[in-house]
Amino acid sequence: MQGLKRKIVYASLFELIAIGLTSSLLMFGAGHDAGHAGVAAVVSSTIAFVWNFAYNYAFEAWEARQPARGRDWKRRVLHAVGFEGGLVLLLVPLFAWWLAISLWQALLLDIGLLLFFMVYTYLFALAFDRVFGLPASAQA
Repeated sequence: MQGLKRKIVYASLFELIAIGLTSSLLMFGAGHDAGHAGVAAVVSSTIAFVWNFAYNYAFEAWEARQPARGRDWKRRVLHAVGFEGGLVLLLVPLFAWWLAISLWQALLLDIGLLLFFMVYTYLFALAFDRVFGLPASAQA
């Protein structure tokens, strides 16, 4: 699977799983009620879906220009760090506003989510590539 279809399937699966994980983490890990946690999870996943699509488009364009093909652990780590770093800039103000907490508290909350999702992003991309194959940008 390649191109637009691959990006849509990747981002959709990633975010559907992320909604369940994020709302659970916000409820049980941060002590927010189910309503606030669920809305925060859905809105943050919607933002992440758009970011995921844009980021993967840019990452694969960069990847296609690299002399080395394939996705070793270093490239996967670069992918995960870049994706999650951009998402932090987008989500911290949202969490602060919606959960009625300070930017500092939102950053601390997001760091916890970031660490979790850094691992999730790495493992999800690895599993996705194994099931659906590498994108054209990473193939020899």
